[in-house]
This record gives sequence, C-alpha cells and structure tokens, in this order.
Amino acid sequence: MTEQTDYRLQQRLLLGRRVDKDRLVLADDVLRAALDGTRHLTAGERAALQASPLTLRRLRTLSQQRAASWQGSRGMLRVAAGNTPLDAIATDDGMWTLHFVPDQQSWRVIVALDAGAPFARELLRGGAVRVNDDAGNVVLEGQLDADGECEAGWPFDTEPALHFHQHGAGFSVEPVR
Repeated sequence: MTEQTDYRLQQRLLLGRRVDKDRLVLADDVLRAALDGTRHLTAGERAALQASPLTLRRLRTLSQQRAASWQGSRGMLRVAAGNTPLDAIATDDGMWTLHFVPDQQSWRVIVALDAGAPFARELLRGGAVRVNDDAGNVVLEGQLDADGECEAGWPFDTEPALHFHQHGAGFSVEPVR
C-alpha cells in the first residue's frame, strides 16, 4: 500500500467509527487555535479528541473550511541581531518559510509553501502570493511554481535580518487576488 492509501484507510477508521453517546468534546475556538498553530492541545484534549469521532469529524470540517478560506499567514523574526546572517524564517503556522540566499553583492529571497498545508493544492494551481514586512513594504510577489516556491532578488539595500529588525521584525504572506 502507498502512504496515501494508508492515510485514507486510517482516516476512514478514525472518522467512520461510531461511539455511543458521542458528543463534541472540544469547542470550535480550541480546534481552530490548534489548526492555526496558536495553541497546542493538552494531553487530555488530544485524548478526548481521539476518543470522539464526532469531534474528529468537526476538526476535519474546520480544517477544510480553513483551507478554502486562507487569508494569509504571519511570521516573526525570532533571532537576536548578531554576526550570523539570516538564512530562513517561518510563519507562525508553519505553512511558509522565507529563505535568504547570498547572491554576489546582494541576496535572493525564496518563499516556500509547506507541501502539507491544507490550502497547498489550491495555491499550486496558479496561486500568487505577496510577502510584506511589518511596515508594509513588499519583499516578494509572484506566482508559485510547481514546487510551491517563488523567488526574487532582495529588494532592499540592507541585509535581511537588519531590514526586518528595522521594519517591525515581522512579515506576512498573503494571497494575491
């Protein structure tokens, strides 16, 4: 069997089983926070989720809704300014990574979509993204390639770590509509 087949079989077994007197054991806001990566489920919440097929189905529904309505992702520079050049930073939800590659006198910036992102399939069908720093400056904008990446020259005079420190230390990745 392939990994995809194994995954689908496991999903059917988990979601298809019935439990007497099953009910939603976790609130939607808890499930959404877990999907967004802004809150980890406790051990007790994970156990409750695994024991409740109804709650698992609700989590899947929320995940599918989230995938269909992705509005953007945010990230924050989390390294102290030092002598080490910045080579990559990721969004808080883990769905995107910005890679910085030295290029002669400047840099190249690559935004890469995580292949497991719930909205990856949709974006890989010709989606374009824009990366902004916290001051609203466009870092990169373009069409994703088949690997879920978009690359461009670094548009600023300062190196990436210094630029982000000077412009709010954060960034966003947004769909271009």
